[in-house]
Amino acid sequence: MELTWLGHSCFRLRGKDATLLTDPPAPATGYTPGRVTADIITISHHHAGHDYVKIVAGEPKIVDGPGEYEVQQILITGVQTFHDQERGALFGRNTAYLITMDDVQFCHLGDLGAPLDDRAQEALNGADVLFVPVGGGNALDAERAAEVIAQLEPRIVVPMHYATPAYKPNGAALDPVDKFCREMGVEVSEPLGKAVITKSSLPVEPQVLLLTYRGQ
Repeated sequence: MELTWLGHSCFRLRGKDATLLTDPPAPATGYTPGRVTADIITISHHHAGHDYVKIVAGEPKIVDGPGEYEVQQILITGVQTFHDQERGALFGRNTAYLITMDDVQFCHLGDLGAPLDDRAQEALNGADVLFVPVGGGNALDAERAAEVIAQLEPRIVVPMHYATPAYKPNGAALDPVDKFCREMGVEVSEPLGKAVITKSSLPVEPQVLLLTYRGQ
C-alpha cells in the first residue's frame, strides 16, 4: 500500500484493490493538490478544508459519517467522536475512521478535539497506522495527541493538521510538527515524499512517520 500526503488532513491510500482519499482540503487552506483520482473518499466533518470533494475526478464513493461500510474489498468503520472537549458543544461532531486495506488497519482521526471516550477507544482499537492531528487550533494539540496515541498504541504514527509553509490559517493558527516530536521524545526526521506500508513491514516499536505534502 502506497501512502502520500496531500496536505492538512488529506492522505491518499493506494492499495491493490482501490484508492482511498481522506478529508480533501479546500484551496482556502493553502493546499492545492490539483485534480486527483480516488475510488473512495472519507469525510470526518463538514468544515472548510476537510470535505472539498471537487478535487477528486470521477464518481468516487463518499463515506460520510458513523457506520460500517465495505467498498471494493476495503472495510471502513466510522466512529462518532467530538471536535472539541465539550462533547461537540463548540464545534460539533467528528467521525474517526478505521480502514482495513491490504491487511493493514489505518485509523484517521479527522479533527478529533479531545481524548477518546471508552466507546470510541474500543471501536478504534487495533489500528496499525494512526493519522492524528497534532497542531492544536480546533483539534488535538501535541500533548493531547500523545494521550490518544497512548490510548490506541499504533505501530506507526502519522501527524497531520499542523502548520506548514503552505498552510493558510482561517481562524486559530496551528503549531508546527516539531512541537509534537518533542512531546513524543523523537528527533524531527527528514520527511518522506511517500511511504510503502505492508503488514510485514510494520515496525516492532512504535515510530513517527513524517511526510511531505504534494507540491512541497
